[in-house]
Amino acid sequence: MLSGPTPTPIAPAPTSGPAPPIPQISTTPAFPRLGDGAFGRRPVLFTYLPDGSDRVVVVEQDGLAHIFRNDPNITETAVYLDLSDRVSRGGNEEGFLGLAFHPEYASNGQFFVYYSAARPRRSVVSRFTVSADPNRADIESEMVLLEIPEPHSNHNGGSMVFGPDGYLYIGIGDGGSSGDPSQNGQDPTTLLGTIIRIDVDRTSGTLEYGIPPDNPFAGSPDGERPEIWAYGLRNPWRFSFDRETGSLWVGDVGQNAWEEINLIERGGNYGWNILEGTHCFLPASGCDSSGTILPVAEYGHNLGCSITGGHVYRGPDMPALADLQGVYIYGDFCSGRIWGLRVGKYSTDDLTPGDQIIGRADGQISSFGEDSSGNVYVVMFGGQIHRIVLAE
Repeated sequence: MLSGPTPTPIAPAPTSGPAPPIPQISTTPAFPRLGDGAFGRRPVLFTYLPDGSDRVVVVEQDGLAHIFRNDPNITETAVYLDLSDRVSRGGNEEGFLGLAFHPEYASNGQFFVYYSAARPRRSVVSRFTVSADPNRADIESEMVLLEIPEPHSNHNGGSMVFGPDGYLYIGIGDGGSSGDPSQNGQDPTTLLGTIIRIDVDRTSGTLEYGIPPDNPFAGSPDGERPEIWAYGLRNPWRFSFDRETGSLWVGDVGQNAWEEINLIERGGNYGWNILEGTHCFLPASGCDSSGTILPVAEYGHNLGCSITGGHVYRGPDMPALADLQGVYIYGDFCSGRIWGLRVGKYSTDDLTPGDQIIGRADGQISSFGEDSSGNVYVVMFGGQIHRIVLAE
């Protein structure tokens, strides 16, 4: 068991009665017969196709998406999409950062990507369709839906996930540099520092997508962007929906001292750059945090330096995994530590080191992913994809 301090839980209030302890986990290579370098140096995403084919995709930051059958005995992959000639890697955090399959992919063949582009520097959200070959996208089918000017080369966000409501949610960083110099996080007239929510099946005016009518700033006369679902975020690198409850969990990367997990609410302001975690970011500048929503959990930079949001485990309901059900699993890119939070069943008094620090990955955790059955995978720089299992 790993020892040391645990992240501080903030909300929600615990339910009555003690929660069962969260079991320790380990990771095992998911596709051991694939050779070294099968996913390049920097895989950043693992996801599955929602078409019943039991295929999965791994995205490389450098511009490739690999497709293959979800089988531990697989020996080769195919290139599903090659964006290497369109993706900018001028900054360490730039690249091919997100991919989401349309919920009706089986019938419409559509999927969406998020990548960095140059001259001018921007983040691009595009739609593609699959070709006649089910293992190959049609590279000529790109339809650019949205371009977001990026003043700096870091804090690019890039997470994109369809919600249970059928809308596409996209995480966008605060524009980069250090300390949010343009105050983008607290400015809802910009898309920087936000999670947006768009309707990819409709258009609105001159936009290539629709604005859901219940978005918090839809129809606002004051200049707020109607795409925004939540704001006050620094770099929402990875987020996911709980398959059972529909809750949206976000790992927001901190700056000097604190990493945080947020449960996202409609119209929520998550405090950056007034707050870093629950702490005043620039005390000399004041710290009026009224109207902000505090994180569910935070941890200090003694435990890591860059949070990677994960998934609420809703995988196979086997006795050996029963105590992982409903546990939000997340980690840290720098330290490889993996934590678990039991959804809605924790408070400060409940926690011990074993309750939260539940394992450690042997590498830099860039992402977590799920397959169609709800198994959770760990994506690591160096090309490793591991599956989470219970520790022996």
